Order: sequence, then C-alpha cells, then structure tokens
Amino acid sequence: MTETQLKELLADMSLQEKTEQLVQLNCDFFGGENVLTGPAAAFRLTEKQPYRTGSVLGEHGAEHLKELQDAMMKEQPHRIPALFMADVIHGYKTAFPVPIAQGCSFDPALCEETASAAAAEAAAAGIHLTFSPMADLSRDSRWGRCMESFGEDPYLNAALTSAVVKGFQGDDCGKKGKVASCFKHFAGYGAVLSGRDYNVTELCERTFYEDYLTAYKAAVDAGAEMAMTAFNTIDRIPCTVSQKLLKGVLRERMGFEGVIITDYNAIGETINHGVSENSREAALKAITAGCDIDMMSDCYIGNLTSLVQDGEVPEKLIDEAVMRVLRLKNKLGLFENPYKDGSAEAEKELLYCEKHQKLSREAAVKCSVLLKNNGILPLKGKRIAVAGALADSRDITGSWAIFTDSEKTVTLNQALTELYPDVSFSFFPSDTLTDEELTCCREADAVILALGEDQERTGESRSVTDISLPDVQKKLFERVSEVNGNTVTVLFCGRPLCIPELAEKAAAILCAWLPGSFGCYGVADILFGKENPSGRLSMSFPYCTGQLPISYSAFNTGRPKPPVDKFVPYVSNYMDAPNVPLYPFGRGLSYSEFEYSPVTLDSNTLSKGGKITASVTVTNKSSRDGEETVQLYIRDIKGSVVRPMRELKGFKKVNIPAGQSVDVSFEVTEESLMFYDINMERTAEKGRFTLWIGPDSTAVNGADFELV
Repeated sequence: MTETQLKELLADMSLQEKTEQLVQLNCDFFGGENVLTGPAAAFRLTEKQPYRTGSVLGEHGAEHLKELQDAMMKEQPHRIPALFMADVIHGYKTAFPVPIAQGCSFDPALCEETASAAAAEAAAAGIHLTFSPMADLSRDSRWGRCMESFGEDPYLNAALTSAVVKGFQGDDCGKKGKVASCFKHFAGYGAVLSGRDYNVTELCERTFYEDYLTAYKAAVDAGAEMAMTAFNTIDRIPCTVSQKLLKGVLRERMGFEGVIITDYNAIGETINHGVSENSREAALKAITAGCDIDMMSDCYIGNLTSLVQDGEVPEKLIDEAVMRVLRLKNKLGLFENPYKDGSAEAEKELLYCEKHQKLSREAAVKCSVLLKNNGILPLKGKRIAVAGALADSRDITGSWAIFTDSEKTVTLNQALTELYPDVSFSFFPSDTLTDEELTCCREADAVILALGEDQERTGESRSVTDISLPDVQKKLFERVSEVNGNTVTVLFCGRPLCIPELAEKAAAILCAWLPGSFGCYGVADILFGKENPSGRLSMSFPYCTGQLPISYSAFNTGRPKPPVDKFVPYVSNYMDAPNVPLYPFGRGLSYSEFEYSPVTLDSNTLSKGGKITASVTVTNKSSRDGEETVQLYIRDIKGSVVRPMRELKGFKKVNIPAGQSVDVSFEVTEESLMFYDINMERTAEKGRFTLWIGPDSTAVNGADFELV
C-alpha cells in the first residue's frame, strides 16, 4: 500500500476497530473449549473480538498461522492482517549459543549471521517479528536475564545489538527470510535492584545516559522496527507510562519512528507499582506516554474507546499509534501476502538444515571461553572419564530455546562419543559418584567434569541470591580433583558464576555457556584440540556474590586500594574478598601464545576534529595458528565529573598464523572521548588520556596522549 492508501484505510476505520489494532493477545484467546469462561471473560471480550485484534503473541508454525490469519481476517472489518510475534531470542528451531555467550565472541559478523539464520527459520514458520535483541546492559549475574544480554560493556553491547538487528531485518524486513526486530527492554532493565527480576531501578541520570542508553540507540540507528518497554521504573516512574522516557528520550532524542509495544501486562502492572488506580487510568497514562501496543492486558481493549468518547484522550493519539502499526504491517508486505514467508515446504527445507547445524556448532566454538589451562588441554589421553549430570543433559540448549525440539540437542557425552571414537570414555552422568566410579576417575588419563547450571536455572524469573555452584557439584569436584589432578571443568551456565574453588584446583576451565542445539560438538572439538578457543568474557566472573554488581569500568574512589593482595584498613576494600573479579571482562585463553609490542602513537596530541592512530604488533609465538581479540581501552585522567578507570573503545579479531606477526591499529577521535559532562552535555574535554591495547581489560601495555 502507498502512504495515501494507508491514511484512507485509517480514516475508514471505526474507533473500536482502531483500538483493537493496538491490542496483542496470546494463544489462550484463540480456540479451545474454555476461552469464553477463561481469558476472554477476564478481559471482558466477546466471542469473536480476539480475532479482530492487531497482533498475536507466541504462535508459530506455517500451516497453523495460515489458518489463524484466515480466521482473523475473516472477522476483521477491513481484512487487516494480524502481526504474529514471538520470542526468537537465540534461534527458532536450530538454537545457537545464548546471547551472553555470543557476546563473548566479540564478533558482530557472527551475531548477524546467527540472527539471519534464526530469521529464516522463523519466517518460514510464519512469524513476522521477534522480540530480540535484548539491549539491556547487565552487570549483576544474580539477574537471571543476563543470559539474554551481551554483557557489561556499552561499546560491545552496541556493536552486537546493531549486528543482530541487521541480521533479523536485513536492509528490508519485508524481504523473504527476514523478520522485523524489536529491541528491549526500554530502558535500564539490566539495572534492577539486587538483580531481582521485575524489580525497580535507581540510576542517576548520567549513568543512565552514559552506559544504559548506548545499545538502545544502536538498535534505533540500525533500523529496528519496534521497541519494547521495560517492567522497571526510571526516575521512579514505570517505563511503560513515562512520557519523558518514551516521547522525550526514545522518540525525540533518539529519533525512533517505529512501533512501541509493552512487555507482558506491563500497563496493568502500573497499578501494582502504585501510579495507576485502575486499568482505565493505566490505559490513559500509557497511551499518553506513547505506548502503541498493549501486550496481554485488558487496559486498552477495555478502556481506550471510552477514554476517547469521554474526551480524556484525543483520537489523534489513537490514530498516530494505529498508523505506526499499519505502516509496519505494510513494510512486512502483509497487505499483499498476509502469510509472508510462512510455508510448510520452507519449514522442511530450513528447520534444522545442515547449514544451520554447522553454524550452531561453529558459533559455540567462537563463544566458548577458556578461563584456565595448566597445559592439560588439548586432551591427549586415551582413557577419559566424564562425570556430572550436565554431561548427559539436553537442558543446556538455552533458556529461550522455547521452540526447539529437545531431542535434537546434542549432549556433551553424545558429542564426545560421536567425534572421538578412538578414545575410551567412561561416562558417569550424575553429580554423585560411587566408590567404584571414583576409582575409575583416579585411573583415567584425565577427567571431564560438566558443572554449572541448566537452562531451568537461568533466564526470566530465575534470579538468585547466590551464584556459587550447588553443594553437590562442589563435593563432586573436590572428590574427583583429589584423586586426579588432570581434572577439566566444562562450565555450562547462562550467567557468570562464582567458581573460586575451580580456579584454584581445576587443571582447566572451559566456559561453554548454554551452547545451543549442536554446540556441544564445538565444545568437544575444543577439548581435543581440533578447534582453538578464541572467546573472551563479555561479563566479568566475580570472586563471590557479594561483589555484585561489578564491572571493569568502575570509578576510582577518594581512597583507592593500593596494589596489594590483602586487606588494608581505611581504604575502599573488603575484609573478606578482593576488589577485583575472579576473571575480568575481556579474558580468554587460547592454545596459541600471543605477544604484544609496546603501543606506538603517531602523535601525542589530538586536536578537536582530528585523529591519532594507536598501533601494536601482535606476534603468535606458538606453533599453532590462532585468533586473537585485540582490545583498546582509554581512560580520561581528569574530567568535570568522575570518569571510569578505563573504557573499551575498540576491538579487532585477527587471525595470526603460527610464528607470524600482525600489525593492529586503532583510530582515536574526539568522538571516542565524549561523555556527559557536569552540565549533562555530551562533549570531549581537553586534557590527558591513557590508552591501552591488549588481550583483556587488565592490559598494562599503554601510552599517553592529550586532547588539545
């Protein structure tokens, strides 16, 4: 349709019809014996009214959605097609590593490729839009949803968020194999207090703008078609009813022109927050703030029409919201083809296709992080014991792998058996061992222990107060490591865990995260050296839960701790734990050995509007080809406000053949140095800076320069 035709359609719609376009319901409202006495009754809907709503949540499958689309268009006065939206977070059927793992790839191209593959499968299944990427910055691994985040760093989050939007949408979400992208949760959801899901936040304005808004802005700039509001508060106002946030920041400041949808019942929940007296007031506040679509509450469908009729809401607001929804449907091509790419034939061709299986495996290799290795890896022994319940579990696919077929997921035991038939494996798929099994571990050349958490332990509504390993796993590790010093831990998890006991006694630690459908093949290949690990932590592993929230880019204090490994009175430190994390942001080992030359600058002064080039030579000192993630960090020595100790400002992944060297350079510009100053103006202040180039956030290989 042309814009003129869309306007004509809008003008011909009744107020009730327009209101219904702003409502999203889930599968409970369509078909089934108890619809009228269950959800429809609770929402005060007539029998056919759900079929006139504008979008549907969570339904999938090409043939099913064709039937549902036909049923909805039959009831819709203007035969406006419905939008089918779903949570395709890290894959549709073929699951890829969870987002926190993909963050560890430091590889935007990989993230774009996995999103593109997920889009192709989802589109074939009739889905039009995915609620991804999650652009929330996360620095507290008590929060279960940090598994959906790319990690703790604004710069990295922005780069990967942008890549995922492009992967889902391409240059046109209406093209075959593409879906529209909805970034979430706007805004600041990763900062919920105590890491407790659905909780409130307390963020100062500067931190909010400097750190938390960065990735959302990247999603807007990448062309994301939809934004989802967050459950939390900002400035003590629920995001879903904040005019300052949705209209002032998202629309006006960021320039977002797409559709804004709430999270599940978020409008209704403002009553619990205590800012709305009832659903009518909640609807009034949400539509006034700029929410276009009400996901799974009865606030809009039960109140918007009467709010307009009673003169409390201008119909113009309704028209603007509906027009944005119609434009999105038009971009997706639904007026010409209501089913878009939904096709049973395409499903057979794409779901779990060989190409996507291979990508799932390759992605796990790039996302796994080798945290420790005393030389035991790659494994060379022929008698290997494998213990731990997670080694034989398929619940390591990922917390949002809601559409996958669990029997398709490859377990670690399965991968080891299939890929390395010449090795004599003894499998003990339990967290408790008999004396006989422990003896077998003692006699093995090495032991692989699968520890951590499965997908039921992490994700939405899975916040915890203690991120340590379960006691049964600690006991298993102690017993095995006592009888066999060649104990390798494979860590499955959706969040950084506290593992000081592993760091002290394990021969090696490989963090595999939740690696997706076929990721364990990649994990097995790393263990036996077919693949060389290259992942780097996108979120710090704390020494203990009490350090949380934690980030490498912390601020200095007036009483900084001196560089000693013990408690010091009257400075900022703990009596019972170090200040620094167990494993810092950016950390990751390789089977190759890399050496960095000193940093060189082509100038020690940077003029406003100019640039300087910082360079290093990275040499592969080993006999094995490897991929190194070279990272640039910068510190502003003095600012009008307190500045971070260091910030990531660039990264490059480089393949370096054995025995060879590669020159790596970064351009530093005024933009690299900008922040929100004492007047909340984004600027770069004149003065001294230090930059470092190295393998992680603790790099000491640096040089100084001055902005003049």
